Amino acid sequence: MSNTDLAELAPEIRELDAASRRTSTPFEGGAKQMTWREWGQGEPLLLLHGSHGNWMHWLRNIPALAQTRRVIAADMPGFGESDAPADIESPADHARAMVEGLRALPGITGPVDVMAFSLGSLLACYMTLEAPELFRRLIVVDAGGLGTPVFTADNRSVRGLTGQAVRDVNRHNLGAMMIHDPARIDETAIDISIYCGRRTKTRVMYHVIPDKLLAVMERVRAPIDVIWAEFDYIHPDPELNADVIRTLQPEAELRVVARAGHWPMYEQPEGFNAAALDLLARPARPWLPEA
Repeated sequence: MSNTDLAELAPEIRELDAASRRTSTPFEGGAKQMTWREWGQGEPLLLLHGSHGNWMHWLRNIPALAQTRRVIAADMPGFGESDAPADIESPADHARAMVEGLRALPGITGPVDVMAFSLGSLLACYMTLEAPELFRRLIVVDAGGLGTPVFTADNRSVRGLTGQAVRDVNRHNLGAMMIHDPARIDETAIDISIYCGRRTKTRVMYHVIPDKLLAVMERVRAPIDVIWAEFDYIHPDPELNADVIRTLQPEAELRVVARAGHWPMYEQPEGFNAAALDLLARPARPWLPEA
């Protein structure tokens, strides 16, 4: 697979990409560009992917969510087709670029619901602080940085490898960190892992662990709910993680996706989609009062 050709990816990816409405928005005074894709109509739902990902992290959720919502999937700054901000260490700068871009999209004045996976949860929290008028609620998915136990996955490097060896290492890494059931690691998942990994241009993901999300979440007033995978290897125990969030947001609801690892949206899309649609169908709780 080349470093640039989307046409080489699995048909499932290419077909959903072709069905999208793609927009680029400027940030940092027009020096940088961010890429967004949209599907469907209705109330806006912003999807933020995880580390070393892009909009494809939501490949198997977008069709279900877009039946009733205007789904907006970002390539977050420094990932996929989006440029990295000048400060690749700053979560606030990454979030600011996304707020600027979101405001530039047609018809976005708020309220926007946000569903954010892993690293995306940290940046989503910063976004609600940057522009509270734009957002209604936040659903975090398998989010690290809560000060809970973290396990290191046996990820292997692809440096110097080519051809099938690259695919083999990506298959291994998906099984070590992202997907619980080896049978669920298909060629499409490997395509996504390779494509996105090669396009990561930021270091913001190294500013989450051990408790950076918790520190910023303490300032978030938007209501937060939680979706967690039953068998998330790196951030285990859904109830433990949800209980930490409930120390700040006592009414936070938890939905557990059975038989899934850290990437539940892909591994168990039916269970994940049911959980997401259930939470989104519930009236949003009021924002927490100012401290």
